[in-house]
Amino acid sequence: MKATYKRCQFQTWSRQTDMVRACCLSAILVALASIWSSDFAQSKDLEDDDASTSTKSTLPNIYLDLRTNYAAVPANALSVGFGSPSLSSMVGTLSPSSSQGVAIDVPLTVDIGDRLSVYGGFSASASQGGASDWSTLAVSSWNAGFQVDVHQQNGGTIPTITLQSTLTRSVPDSPLATTSLNAIVEVGYALNSDETRGFLAGIQHTRIAVDSPLATVKPASIGYVGAYYQWENNWKITGRVGIQSFGGAQLLNLTPIPSFTQPIVRLDLDRLDDNDNRLFGLTAQIVWVPRPSYQLTIRTPLYAFRN
Repeated sequence: MKATYKRCQFQTWSRQTDMVRACCLSAILVALASIWSSDFAQSKDLEDDDASTSTKSTLPNIYLDLRTNYAAVPANALSVGFGSPSLSSMVGTLSPSSSQGVAIDVPLTVDIGDRLSVYGGFSASASQGGASDWSTLAVSSWNAGFQVDVHQQNGGTIPTITLQSTLTRSVPDSPLATTSLNAIVEVGYALNSDETRGFLAGIQHTRIAVDSPLATVKPASIGYVGAYYQWENNWKITGRVGIQSFGGAQLLNLTPIPSFTQPIVRLDLDRLDDNDNRLFGLTAQIVWVPRPSYQLTIRTPLYAFRN
């Protein structure tokens, strides 16, 4: 996490701990509310199905794809992994002691049909390392991107091909302001016509450019395979395992971060509606860097409009 955040001196350690607990509790409460409201909405839709069929709206899904993250990273390491990282969210790990952090991602997302989604928003984060206090929660970066199904299987033999690209820019409040580009190509092959079970394979490539000529971060790539299964009650589980290769980094006068090639594991549990809109998500990720780095993400989309 970002090492250059301005620190705020709190009176006691317990006040900082309360901040993190409150953040996590808020995310859980929103998640429970999201699940309850979605179930209520689905039952109401079933009651009014005949009346609403002729007036079904063609407006796109519009929502805040709110994500609350917690990460624990070993000392002297950069944790890249799945997602769209920027150096602003990783610099805090470059210390003799392990570190931890919380982050909230708030991208406004628009699903244009069932093939294309566009999004853009900001991230706010706070970090803590060693015996130091937590930094204040502050905006650390903004991002914009898209996800598109280049081809959809739709019961055929050619698998679905999905492309996702995200541009992330850190807030330039330090010499280590960065711009990162994250691209993912994923192939999904469904084993049945309902596409409730199948296999995945993909490649992710991340490049990070640092504004300062005194720092360099080489690209990171992940190759992975996985599978998914969706129950009749619309809970879905997805697992991915792969190999991550990171080229290493040199940041100012800090000890160089060596390159590595190590395994990575990710597990997703999602609650969907009948139209495969996500209502709630939980992601657990382990990245060896080369020692294990852990990340937990709670997704609680807040819909302004949902088909």
